[in-house]
Amino acid sequence: MNEIVNNSKNLRWMMIAIALMAIAGCTSPAEKETAKRPNILIIMSDNQSAIHTGVYGDSTVRTPQMDSIAREGVRFTNAFCNSPSCTPSRAGYLTGQDIWRLKEGANLWSILPTEYPLYTDLLEASGYEVGFQGKGWGPGSFEANGRKHNPAGNPYKSFNEFLQLKKKDAPWTYWISSLHPHRPYEVGSGEKAGIDLSKIKVPKYLPDNDSVRKDIADYYYAIEMFDKELGDALRLLRESGELENTIVVVCSDNGWQMPRGLANLYDFGTHVPLIISWPGKFNKGTVANELVTLNDLAPTFLELAGVAIPSTVTAKSLLPVLDKNSKDTVTKRDFVVLGRERHAFVRQHGMGYPGRAIRTSQYLYIRNYEPNRWAAGDPPLYGDIDPYMLNYPGPAKFYLIANKDNPAVKPLFELGMGKRPAEELFDILRDPDELHNLAADPAYKNVKEKLAAQMQQYLVQTKDPRATGGDVSVWDKAPYFSDIDKRAHPSADAIRQFKLDSVYDYLK
Repeated sequence: MNEIVNNSKNLRWMMIAIALMAIAGCTSPAEKETAKRPNILIIMSDNQSAIHTGVYGDSTVRTPQMDSIAREGVRFTNAFCNSPSCTPSRAGYLTGQDIWRLKEGANLWSILPTEYPLYTDLLEASGYEVGFQGKGWGPGSFEANGRKHNPAGNPYKSFNEFLQLKKKDAPWTYWISSLHPHRPYEVGSGEKAGIDLSKIKVPKYLPDNDSVRKDIADYYYAIEMFDKELGDALRLLRESGELENTIVVVCSDNGWQMPRGLANLYDFGTHVPLIISWPGKFNKGTVANELVTLNDLAPTFLELAGVAIPSTVTAKSLLPVLDKNSKDTVTKRDFVVLGRERHAFVRQHGMGYPGRAIRTSQYLYIRNYEPNRWAAGDPPLYGDIDPYMLNYPGPAKFYLIANKDNPAVKPLFELGMGKRPAEELFDILRDPDELHNLAADPAYKNVKEKLAAQMQQYLVQTKDPRATGGDVSVWDKAPYFSDIDKRAHPSADAIRQFKLDSVYDYLK
């Protein structure tokens, strides 16, 4: 009897063991690999407009690495930064929230309040190794409100150092925050590098002359330097053996540093490149025309990592557009809403130039809340246009200032540096250079009113103090953590050329 019982027990344990082995055998090595959480590599240029990339249609600038990533992934044609200013753009990207929800975080050279969850912190808490190099979030002071390190994550000298020091089996995210193509440029570097000045397409809001073409060529050369950085990073990624499980994101924080570019709500300040690739997982060689913002990257990363998206996030995941196997339905936006507060400290007493914009596939509507202020900063420096203190060369800006009374140049000077009306409306399809403000045109009355109402509804929904009647003083009164900017010192050349004072004190 005991033998029968023992045999019965043995048989039962053998059956359990066989079942467990069968269950374990159901997950193949390939499926286990698929189940791994992906690595995320972000490579961000600094002040690059979308149109100045080979794959976006520019035949003069040479960007083979960006073009290659686009062939392997998804290229977004209507990607925008949430704000045309480095610090708030990067704050929106890190939080997935509209910049007007971030208090001082909406300003350049500010803080990013600790109350707002960051995708970097959330990924790190879930087991990701998190690192960055370069600017990351900023410019600003993370120390001023008690952060232990830059909101971008843990600082490293290079991507190679990060790959060497990170935990071997942990998923990771790394942000390469390039310095290119941020000004100042080496004057003449573009022409010296072989960029053909005659092939440069000068936008109609800038004078088309040799000085401006050379300035654009220098900018192009800086973009090509960024593209080489991208190539170096991809080489290291391939050598690490982790390419197949790594999502690569290539983008820029905001548009180029020309008049009507950086610090402006025109497309030249907000329309940025965005290319995302994950070999074998995401759509390949795809062009996505959906209206998106850099803020959408935070919820995308969290969803890919299996981390809950905070309820405060106002952006939405891009995964339905990216993943060829996604069962989610793509909910296309009809518009995106963008904004700006104080960029540089370039008006008396630190006043900003607040504005909001709504961008559809055809129209751009802008609301300027303080039209009596100088959009480009107080004259004669017009400091929201780089070089902001006229303390280093900026041929395009210098030419406009030097020739502002020339009848052929004056309209372009006014476009870039003059005061602006409370409302602006542009038909992007008919007027891609955004030269003709249609806000007062009776034929566009209904279009303007519809866009204004849509924008107001969204701003109220997302609790923008400028739309709800809340306290907006935080943005003009917030600390600015670069004291040198508050007393501008133009260069000797600028002083001589434009008959300037040697110091401009914006605190008086």
